[in-house]
Amino acid sequence: MSGVASRRRCEELMLAGLVEVDGEVVTRLGTKVDPTSAVIRVEGRRLPPVSPHVYLVLNKPRGVVSTMSDPEGRRTLGDLVADRPERLFHVGRLDTDTTGLILLTNDGDFAHTVAHPSFEVEKTYVAEVEGEVFPRTLKSLREGVELDDGPVDVRRVRLLAGPRTPRDPQRSIVELVIHEGRNRIVRRLLDHVGHPVLRLTRTAIGPVRLGQLGSGELRELTRDELGALLDLARL
Repeated sequence: MSGVASRRRCEELMLAGLVEVDGEVVTRLGTKVDPTSAVIRVEGRRLPPVSPHVYLVLNKPRGVVSTMSDPEGRRTLGDLVADRPERLFHVGRLDTDTTGLILLTNDGDFAHTVAHPSFEVEKTYVAEVEGEVFPRTLKSLREGVELDDGPVDVRRVRLLAGPRTPRDPQRSIVELVIHEGRNRIVRRLLDHVGHPVLRLTRTAIGPVRLGQLGSGELRELTRDELGALLDLARL
């Protein structure tokens, strides 16, 4: 049912000791489990439970507000999924001027847990910034930066394009990985080190990557993506 393999191949995987249910290797063919609640792994990969919930990836365009409705009449996430029958929640937020990956679901527990900073789900951003970003600035970011509302733990940062490119000699492009979701955290962080953000895109949340998804487009999480997120959030 989960699309892993044929029945015969699934039996072979079980007999080979490659299937776990709730942390125990299961080799007896015909073992019954509750597919809505059991934690099942095949070759170490988590299988999402059978569920009526949907889990979606959206590439949020610039200018769209990260709410499902807006009393001021601005364009929202809800407008982009108006044809969906489910009552969807957004997992965290993106600034109105920030583009990129945002998760949508009708699973309220999932939305709350994945967005909560205590689970430290990493988020990857690509920022186009003013000026030349020197190695000493990258080192400073890796070591952590203290903002007015507390320190920021930058997991990884790298320079993707420096200012000596023909496209624009006054701009650099950097990629940062953080796990926080404080308001405008990436913009404030880069402004603090002297490189105001010109454009900002979130390209990944944990194992989920934006890839070639077009602006305003939507897709479902893959089985492996959802399984990995459920593990990260300990659900």
